[in-house]
Amino acid sequence: MLKHFILLLVFTFTTLPASTLSLLILGSGGPEMGDQRASSAYIVKVDGRSRVLIDFGGGASLRFEEAGVHIEELDVILLTHLHIDHTADLPALMKASFFTPRSRDLELFGPEGNRVMPGTRTFIKRLFENRDGAWQYMGDYLDGRAAFRLRAKDVRKSRKVHTIYRKGDLSIQAVSVHHGPIPAMAYRVNVGKKSITFSGDMNGKYHTLERLAKNTDLLLAHNAVPKGAGGPAADLHMTPYTIGQIASKANAGTLILSHRMLRTLGRESETKKEIRKSYKGKTAFADDKSLYNVR
Repeated sequence: MLKHFILLLVFTFTTLPASTLSLLILGSGGPEMGDQRASSAYIVKVDGRSRVLIDFGGGASLRFEEAGVHIEELDVILLTHLHIDHTADLPALMKASFFTPRSRDLELFGPEGNRVMPGTRTFIKRLFENRDGAWQYMGDYLDGRAAFRLRAKDVRKSRKVHTIYRKGDLSIQAVSVHHGPIPAMAYRVNVGKKSITFSGDMNGKYHTLERLAKNTDLLLAHNAVPKGAGGPAADLHMTPYTIGQIASKANAGTLILSHRMLRTLGRESETKKEIRKSYKGKTAFADDKSLYNVR
């Protein structure tokens, strides 16, 4: 009898359906105006619930509303780096949260600082701290007097992949990437055996993204510069050829190209041809509110 009961339990738990995982593009553009795209912002959905927000640049709050995302569903916010086109709408998100039923704390991760940029904790304090913040009337969200607390944490600079967050079936890994003088991180969101990896802005110099993204289902890479880019632009961003090399080394299931700037729009055929020199998998160009499901 006991043996049959144990077999029944094993069968039940091994036949439960795996969690569904999907990527919602809120903003597929860069820092420019004129292309009608919101700046970088992404949502990871698990079983239809919006659990992870990656970056939140200008225009993302409007896309957030249009896509029907709910602030109270979020478990964590990840900032790849602190440039304006990746963080500008954070104050709008926090203000909007006042009008929601959210009551549990919200964790936020981003890179450590250096001589050029503040660390993420300092950045959030400068935005919202009670006495010295730019929006100091929002300080209640840092000191615990609001309905929930925004808990900002610096992710240490490291070229080794490390886990920064774990909750139930959800885990998040991070690694440092090279974005010129700007501290920057790439992230991998894992749910069970499924995963989505985010490059953020980077040029591939550290050779860390291919390790983080190994065998990932979706690799979201930033297509900010075209073939032949040089100078400061190439120090900050991956060329299409580099994107292809990284996607191939990582054996990524599908490559999604976002952060599409005016200098790359209209050059999709050229970009794809460069990527195809190394990577033969499926490649897609993201638009605002595009949805990609992990199979």
